[in-house]
Amino acid sequence: MGFDFGLVLVFVLVAVGFAFGGVTLSRVLGPRAPNPEKASIYECGERPIGVAWFNFNPRFYLVALVFVIFEVDIALTFPVVAVYRRWVEASPRLAWVAFLELLLFTAILVVGLAWAWAHGDLEWVKELTGENAGERREEPAPRRAA
Repeated sequence: MGFDFGLVLVFVLVAVGFAFGGVTLSRVLGPRAPNPEKASIYECGERPIGVAWFNFNPRFYLVALVFVIFEVDIALTFPVVAVYRRWVEASPRLAWVAFLELLLFTAILVVGLAWAWAHGDLEWVKELTGENAGERREEPAPRRAA
């Protein structure tokens, strides 16, 4: 049993040593030719315009989180779906359990999305109401008639 933990410890030490060794070798052997062009911000081959510090709409983060949640749903659902036919052939009871678990997992995510949608958290334009900081609550802005 101690031998297994010893292997894990050796593996961790080799992995950490490999990471730090690569960084150290890069620092020691790498060329150093500082240049303002190299020190500038690089983004997709375009020259930066304006300053890097600006207010970023937090609603982008919310939409990104919803995307990540459903990406995780797909990432966790796909392996089960890939072997589902074998489960049906091997044990129909196990297949039903897996199906109900997937259904429950997806239903919880859909309920969360519906809750966020119902509370207006997916609206891009919101107005702040209330004058006191404790009363401040974001509500969806009224829609304009086209």
